[in-house]
Amino acid sequence: MRNAEEVIERFAPFIQEYIYSHGWDRLHEVQLLAAETIFCTDNNLLITSATASGKTEAAFFPILSEFYSDPPTSVGAIYIAPLKSLINDQFARIDELLDMTGIPVYHWHGDVAQSHKSKLLKSPSGILQITPESLESMLMNRPNDIPRLFGDLRYIIIDEIHTMTNTDRGNQVICQIERISHSIGHRPRRIGLSATVGDPEKAARWLSGGDTRDCDIPRTSGGALRWRLGLEHFYLADEETLHTGTHEIRKTPSQGDLELSPEDTPTEIDPGYEYVYDCVKGRRALVFSNSREETEYVCATLRQIAENRREPDIFLIHHGNLSASIREEAELLLKSEEDTMVACATVTMELGIDIGRLERIVQIGSPNSVSSFLQRLGRSGRRGDPPEMMMVFREEPHVPNTPLPQLMPWELLRAIAIIQLYIEERFIEPPSTRKMPFSLLFQQTLSILISSGELTPKRLADRVLSLPPFRFVDREDYRTLLVSMIKNDFLEYTDEGGLIIGIKGERLTSGFKFYAVFKDSEDYTVRCESDEIGTISEAPPVGDRFALAGRVWEVEELDLPRKLIYVKSVGGKMEISWPGEYGEIHTRILERMYRVLAEDTEYPYLKEGAARRLEDARRVARNTGMLERPIVSLGGLSYCMFPWLGTRSFRTLRRYLSKNAQKYKISGIEFEGCCFIEFKMERGDAASLMDSINRDFINGVDKYSLVGDNETPAFDKYDDYVPSELLRRAYTEERLRTDEIEARAKNGWKLYV
Repeated sequence: MRNAEEVIERFAPFIQEYIYSHGWDRLHEVQLLAAETIFCTDNNLLITSATASGKTEAAFFPILSEFYSDPPTSVGAIYIAPLKSLINDQFARIDELLDMTGIPVYHWHGDVAQSHKSKLLKSPSGILQITPESLESMLMNRPNDIPRLFGDLRYIIIDEIHTMTNTDRGNQVICQIERISHSIGHRPRRIGLSATVGDPEKAARWLSGGDTRDCDIPRTSGGALRWRLGLEHFYLADEETLHTGTHEIRKTPSQGDLELSPEDTPTEIDPGYEYVYDCVKGRRALVFSNSREETEYVCATLRQIAENRREPDIFLIHHGNLSASIREEAELLLKSEEDTMVACATVTMELGIDIGRLERIVQIGSPNSVSSFLQRLGRSGRRGDPPEMMMVFREEPHVPNTPLPQLMPWELLRAIAIIQLYIEERFIEPPSTRKMPFSLLFQQTLSILISSGELTPKRLADRVLSLPPFRFVDREDYRTLLVSMIKNDFLEYTDEGGLIIGIKGERLTSGFKFYAVFKDSEDYTVRCESDEIGTISEAPPVGDRFALAGRVWEVEELDLPRKLIYVKSVGGKMEISWPGEYGEIHTRILERMYRVLAEDTEYPYLKEGAARRLEDARRVARNTGMLERPIVSLGGLSYCMFPWLGTRSFRTLRRYLSKNAQKYKISGIEFEGCCFIEFKMERGDAASLMDSINRDFINGVDKYSLVGDNETPAFDKYDDYVPSELLRRAYTEERLRTDEIEARAKNGWKLYV
């Protein structure tokens, strides 16, 4: 049934009309393959294909066709998305598709009016688009309504599955699916959507957790890789005239050469922000940063440049601490093609919100992962044009006594490594596995007791531990958690020997913040007259100024009990501090960074400044010996180790060195990211230290010994309520790994040969 005509014939008449009225001349291959699975099998489905390849339509065209001929007697499909904005966007797209068909679409999250939700509760049918948090609320507060709302539920679609796989939030969704299935007496089919899944088979197993169905993963032929890509580097004090531009890259599976077609236009004097300004001038574009702090500063700077040049302010801003109205305004203005607009954004714009045709993406610094790079690159180049991205790197100039580790342009090296890994191997980071998600276990225990009422400890354990995310949690560990919850009044024993919610548990579950399994901060809401601007984590005194939404505000009044800050707008720009949105970096990226320094390859996407900076870095790396041996002397008692290991293995090695610091006479251990470890060594030499490290790891280092008995490694939202011994076990299993170091030790750190 892979013939396009056969597939289209099976689509409902209104979908056929939609296809013809929108001028589609063909269906994408993934849409044909997905239709075959949905129409002809009872399998689950994981749709992984490039951005703008029609994944949403691939799932919904056959589902809606089925609903058209055989309407469900309740909600027939639940669409779960990680962002409210993604739900709003998909709601508008599907609502247009279903206009006049009689199949309703409801969206449900914190910003949706109660009147809209009431329509669903009164007459459940069609499609429900919802966030994990709102679905948790529904399961907790409307348990008796679940069979009526979802009795004929046939499909559950999880969008942007790569952001969910084996995270607490994603595992919460799997728990919710299982709880719904238990309530309605059957298992709906599951469909996952993503453009960037590193290990599809592993993601498919996660998607089907608890379900015995097979999961189909349609394999598409791929085709040519065609990007327009450029990387440029600046020293902050550099005042030479530079040029912007991109290079178009074409690469087919059978052809390894890269063709270049330059597009150069003059810019004004730098530093890098002037360059960024000229990169996006006259274009519809996104400027990505890796933190909210930098996004705010970039937006304010670009607005300042526009003001200095007496040019229009076309700059918008989009991140998680802004009000919904400001974010939605940015999305609408980008989607409208009447004006040229540029949005400065964090990861909130990385996912598949339809913001129309973007001409260019600018990335400040390097993304942390191949997945993030592909997601951001894929926001541009739709409607037949190749995706286009410029990465801009800014760095303080070096002085003669700059230490060796600071002479390396780590972000530039990481960006090149990420690009090359995908060009050469199509590598994308595989999803990790959470074996001991105790924070989620705590939350689901309370949630299930709220919805079910009193349960004996055995029945509660049976109910909770049967959920797929907790399959590695043994009953003794769960008993430890329950005893702690009883002791701390989150749970309470009844006279009949059952468990109910305790006083602290009632207090914790009474607010809407309980539904989320990710950490939320006690932020202050910022208002300018009647407009909500966003949130900040601390309340400045009256008269102080701070930056938010790309502008500067002066505090006029504080309402501390209600966590409100009233402000007025003032001129200028300044910084604001939030923690950066940094993620784990895979070992393959660090290993490829090493190769970037070791090889002589000229990467065609490097602009003049970036190519010159890489040449300098290669010269330093070769002259200092850091490519031949993992530990090099920095002079005197100072040494530096370059392990070329990803975040988890690097963390393990760092803890090993700290634990054995006295044995090796090591002190002053310092590190940056997972690039290097600096230390002082009073006695011995680098070779003997490396021999000892290799010997220990070959013999087997017990990673549990690297976590102190007094440590309480709390990272997730409810970890503060989990016994310390459980947190230490979870930290050891999920955040430390010795296998990569053992492999290096056994091979004599072959990477350095």
